[in-house]
Amino acid sequence: MDRLRGKRFYIESYGCTYNQADTQKLIDILQDQGCTQVGLDDAEAVIVNTCTVVEATERRMLRRLRQFADRELYVTGCMPIVQMEAIRSVCTPHVILPDRIRERHGSVGTIASGAVGIVQVASGCTGRCSYCITRKARGALASASRQEIIDAVRSLAVQGAREIRLTGQDVAAWGLDTGESLPDLLSGLAEIEGRFRLRLGMMNPATVLGILDDLIDAYADEKVFRFLHLPVQSGSDAVLERMNRGYRATDVIAIVDAFRMRYPEMLISSDFIVGFPGETDDDFRKTLDLLERAQFVKVNVTRYSRRPGTPAAAFPDPADRVKKQRSRALVAAANRIYDRYSARWVGRETPILVTEKVRSGSVICRNPCYLNVVVRGDLPLGYEGRAVVTENRRHYVVGELLPDPQTRSGDDTLVQV
Repeated sequence: MDRLRGKRFYIESYGCTYNQADTQKLIDILQDQGCTQVGLDDAEAVIVNTCTVVEATERRMLRRLRQFADRELYVTGCMPIVQMEAIRSVCTPHVILPDRIRERHGSVGTIASGAVGIVQVASGCTGRCSYCITRKARGALASASRQEIIDAVRSLAVQGAREIRLTGQDVAAWGLDTGESLPDLLSGLAEIEGRFRLRLGMMNPATVLGILDDLIDAYADEKVFRFLHLPVQSGSDAVLERMNRGYRATDVIAIVDAFRMRYPEMLISSDFIVGFPGETDDDFRKTLDLLERAQFVKVNVTRYSRRPGTPAAAFPDPADRVKKQRSRALVAAANRIYDRYSARWVGRETPILVTEKVRSGSVICRNPCYLNVVVRGDLPLGYEGRAVVTENRRHYVVGELLPDPQTRSGDDTLVQV
């Protein structure tokens, strides 16, 4: 990073929320040492924060790095840790290791935008998934200290963050290496003064099972969005066993049912991999059945691709045409669930929090269940109010702002359907 001192730099970031936080931290560091962030044409140096979670992403990264091969180029993220040879096949960049960014920055939290902050609660995980290259890149679980996280959230709240995202490769695993637990952390964060809400990141079902009752209780606090990202990957026990995920399909249903018993409107999202080695038509039908039973809202569907050095890479996987068919079928089923969930909100009044401005004349808001509500108007980031949902657009809803300022009373009770 010292090589970059005083230079004009351009940066591109790919991958997960954790990576996004590293990117913003790197920007903070460089600006502190006299650097200026500029567009590509004006840059003296180019920085790429890489992702390699699937083969298609890896190919995209290598194409992009090749385009910058004649520039003063710096790479960070997962790829230089696990695929430096592949990088060197297309360019010879300088490397900035992610751990070095976190050491230099000195905080586990950073502002991603005016109203959104990110706190990296832990790196690595306790899992041994047979297909995952991220585990090789990020290593074993290393939890940030409770005090570090509390200090970061408090600082972000003071800076004006209204949505604070807790991120890690498995957020539910926080504290397993230090004798603590995520619900205990959340109770401490809820005591911090300020108008903000916490959005919890991805949580492995196997880890959630060990803290389920206490975690459900932690979601009762109004400072926690009623949103759960529960990556399931498959509905077939046979496939889950080959993936080495550490749970069964019935465990997933138990988690979903327990949360929805307490919070009927809760928005639960998931991830699925189709075409894993050995996946049969019957295995895939079980995945469709699980999706329908769990009613996941927002689903990331990935076609399996072999990642170098992982156990699953040694086994043959289904043909690409089979993966495409299954992917399309799963997305179509998920879309029907999105439509049903979003349609339930039409005509209803809900609290909103403005978190993003994407285009002039409208803002993106979140309700207490983290539903994406687009409201027309130039409201300031962090504005809280109420809106009536008027349209279902599948992946988001449109809301009409209610003008009455008394709705800033703090009451965010949801009308149940």
